[in-house]
Amino acid sequence: MDKGATLNSSKIAPRISLNKVEIILGFIGIILVLVLGKTLLKTEMLFFRLVIGTALGYTLMRAYTGFAGSVNRAFNTGSTKLMRTLMFMFFITALSTTAFLSTAEDITIYKLNINPINFGLVLGGILFGFGMSFSSCCASGVLTDLVAGLPRAIITLIFFGLGVFLGFPIQRSATWVTESWFSSSVGKSFGGGVFLPDMFKWDGIGGYLGALLLTGIFCGIVVYLAYLYEKRRKEKGTYTGHPMEKLQDSLEKKEYSYPRLLDSETYEEVFVTPWTLKQGAIVLCLLFTLLMGVTKSGWGVSTPLGIWFGKILMAFGVSPESIASFTKQSPELFTTPFFEHGSSVQNFGIVVGTAIYLLTAGKFRETFTEELKITKKQAFFYALGGICMGLGTRMANGCNAGALYTSISHFSLSGWLFLIFMVIGGTIGNTCAKKWNVN
Repeated sequence: MDKGATLNSSKIAPRISLNKVEIILGFIGIILVLVLGKTLLKTEMLFFRLVIGTALGYTLMRAYTGFAGSVNRAFNTGSTKLMRTLMFMFFITALSTTAFLSTAEDITIYKLNINPINFGLVLGGILFGFGMSFSSCCASGVLTDLVAGLPRAIITLIFFGLGVFLGFPIQRSATWVTESWFSSSVGKSFGGGVFLPDMFKWDGIGGYLGALLLTGIFCGIVVYLAYLYEKRRKEKGTYTGHPMEKLQDSLEKKEYSYPRLLDSETYEEVFVTPWTLKQGAIVLCLLFTLLMGVTKSGWGVSTPLGIWFGKILMAFGVSPESIASFTKQSPELFTTPFFEHGSSVQNFGIVVGTAIYLLTAGKFRETFTEELKITKKQAFFYALGGICMGLGTRMANGCNAGALYTSISHFSLSGWLFLIFMVIGGTIGNTCAKKWNVN
């Protein structure tokens, strides 16, 4: 996602020539999602997952945002705007989560991402950050990049899936991944870890006021450090800024008029003009809140990628029982049809949503063809990035969506620790990528 946005942003202007064929295909895509999803998917929940996934992909692409860019952009351009925006998103999402959890009679009805705090979290965060610096994406980003940067994305996706697949038995059986160094009372109910409201039971609303204030403090600290880092880069003359962020900044300052109902300017404002990072963050928060309210769980992306890799092995004759024995999972996890597995359908929706935005904006062909040529050296490092991220997700019990965004929104201390070690891994990876001249 981040690399694709960087390459395309210089060619995007507030006014563009619209591709009518792409626009028509884009609206056909919307109709197909609604009609075929409603009629062919077996349950209402699967249809909901498809719609949410499509909305997530559309938002990630239209706001040119992604979790990996929070580190990669800061390292390569000096801009910390995306990192600061993510802190805003984390806080408002935690605020919305409070409305669910503080009124729940039994909190265990929610599948909270309260992850163990252990060596697996440390190593997994570092590996994930290291990998995303080479592939220029994360788990959700690799799905959007199937449309915006196919060769890089497909290589990353295959090896990401391999990493998740190889990491399944580690996640299930390694004590340094399953056992937490310390846990709170509610954290123990979810397999270990620290649930921040447990630290503030005396605050009068079950600990949620204290947990929300602490989350705000953590967000504030990250924002302050990000500003210091950006200031230092500007003082050293190494700050260049991110091209897409410059365009988004200009849109924030733009004075909007009241356009006519049916003209090109109206269409451009409604379907084409990129959203600002803050607009994207607000929409992602709303989608996360809706997802949690309906499914009683957060947003996860990486686990299905390992399942897909297992399905590839099955297509080559490997039995489900052998796969299940190796991964220490149930055979049903791999034999369940693709479009009957909720998270897989949701991930598929992310790809579809990305394509729909680019089509309705008339940018599909231009964006799709931007990164079709890659070198063997780049392919190697995309593969390295993918397998590192995949393994990292199993050790840390999630990716940037699950172990970072969802965990922080669910008041898990593990999410903040994952952020620290992901940044460390991303810094190491970007330093190596620059030294080895990867891109």
